[in-house]
Amino acid sequence: MNMRIYQPNTMLNRLHDEIGTLFGTSLDDVSSAAAWSPAVDIKEDDGRYLIHADLPGVKAEDVNITLEKGVLTIEGSRQGEAAEERNGYRRVERYRGQFARHFALPDTADSDKVEAKLKDGVLEVTILKKESSKPRRIRVHS
Repeated sequence: MNMRIYQPNTMLNRLHDEIGTLFGTSLDDVSSAAAWSPAVDIKEDDGRYLIHADLPGVKAEDVNITLEKGVLTIEGSRQGEAAEERNGYRRVERYRGQFARHFALPDTADSDKVEAKLKDGVLEVTILKKESSKPRRIRVHS
């Protein structure tokens, strides 16, 4: 499977984070939302593609998955503590706010057969392959 991850602002967000760390400034909700990107594993077998995304602390109703023109989008938000409640923390590494991941699906993916479930902080998206793209054995006659 040849999936491509589309993240246009990753380097810019990293630079913003490092400058903020250097000058001791905190990230606001907008920049932290742009910087948060859940870790994803992608697996392919004979009949399907499987995507696992780490979404700890995210509720199923806060996740939106769409498939349009061959691009699967996983987006949503994770709620966090208000800034006032973070006083006294020495380090804040858990992002909150909006996130989005985009994946270009191959032609063999069946856009009508996509399922998703969220359990124990892991989102599992299953995309079945089209019947015509599945390997089949051809009998050789003698």
